[in-house]
Amino acid sequence: MIARIFVYLLLMIVFPCLYVDMRYLRRKRFGRVWVRVLWWLPGFCMAVYTVILAMHRDFAPADTTVLNFYLFLLGMLVVPNFVFALCSVVGLGVKKLFGTRRNYGNHVGLAMVAIHWYVIIYGSTIGFNKIVVRHVDYASADLPEAFDGYRIVQFSDAHVGTYSSDRDYLLAAAIDSINSLRPDMIVFTGDLQNMRPSEVRQHRRVLSSLQAPDGVFSVLGNHDYADYLHPDDPMREPNCRELVSLQRQMGWTLLRNEHRVVRRGADSIVVAGMENDGTSKRSPARGDIAKTLRGTAPGAFVLMLQHDPSCWRRNILPQSRVQLTLSGHTHAMQFVVCGWSPIAFKYREWGGMYYEGDRAINVSTGLGGFLPFRFGVPGEVVVVTLRRKVA
Repeated sequence: MIARIFVYLLLMIVFPCLYVDMRYLRRKRFGRVWVRVLWWLPGFCMAVYTVILAMHRDFAPADTTVLNFYLFLLGMLVVPNFVFALCSVVGLGVKKLFGTRRNYGNHVGLAMVAIHWYVIIYGSTIGFNKIVVRHVDYASADLPEAFDGYRIVQFSDAHVGTYSSDRDYLLAAAIDSINSLRPDMIVFTGDLQNMRPSEVRQHRRVLSSLQAPDGVFSVLGNHDYADYLHPDDPMREPNCRELVSLQRQMGWTLLRNEHRVVRRGADSIVVAGMENDGTSKRSPARGDIAKTLRGTAPGAFVLMLQHDPSCWRRNILPQSRVQLTLSGHTHAMQFVVCGWSPIAFKYREWGGMYYEGDRAINVSTGLGGFLPFRFGVPGEVVVVTLRRKVA
């Protein structure tokens, strides 16, 4: 992860240190050597920290605490310095262009730094600790009468490896919340782990406590495969197999390009689950919609579980009659302001319920995250109530 942006990170560290040193600290009033050493010391330490992390073979260290601490320091020290220096440089240009007496870029930079610190501190503490329950209804004329009012609880992107010993109570609270909703069915739409199944083993007991009359259904997300380990790591395939085994040991029905039928008397619906079907190296295309739906009745009501929401328009809509799809993956980038997230530049459907005619997809913004940070988009559990539409 760090190796991919190593050069940019070093530039972000060095540029503001050099700018402030040359522009301000070398002046007579601040020119003492110890002042300049103190100024450069955090930047030097962050540069060394960056080099060490960049040398790691995998996407991230096995102990993500090391990475999370680095990213927190990056957000609290490096990014504010870079923002201030950039605003100051722009302010200098404006000062020379318009002949103003002051560099107003410094004032803008200080204001932006204050806002940035608020976002980082709030998002890393209160924001990540919040869990909300979102309720949505979906109506379809294809839904059998016996399933009118059927309640499905969806949760997604748990990333349980982020719930270290000092945060495991958050995961337990989320599981208790899901059970207290008394759903007919529970579905998990991928990304149970960050990188390794050992993270899931640590929380297997609490995850096994999920209960619903029709069971717990799940699919794999991009993090649940071995693609975040080094390509030469011999544990890639064994790790993936272990995660599959763990989910089944927990009593979950893991669907891998397959489906199950849920019955209420003479009526039934189909729960289908595709393998992750993304478009990038870290989000592999393993879904097979034809295999997933093979054998389903033409007029059946189908609930599709697919981790990556981009699959909905690429494959699910044009290649099937699936009425409702449940996805996750985007996390809303764990940052939302005024109802908008930067992830909207990449995903057309990134959070909430979206319709195409009578067909719909609900994209959960997730429960947790690889990084313990959320601003404006708390972890969520979604209650989907099915309704029979009367013509």
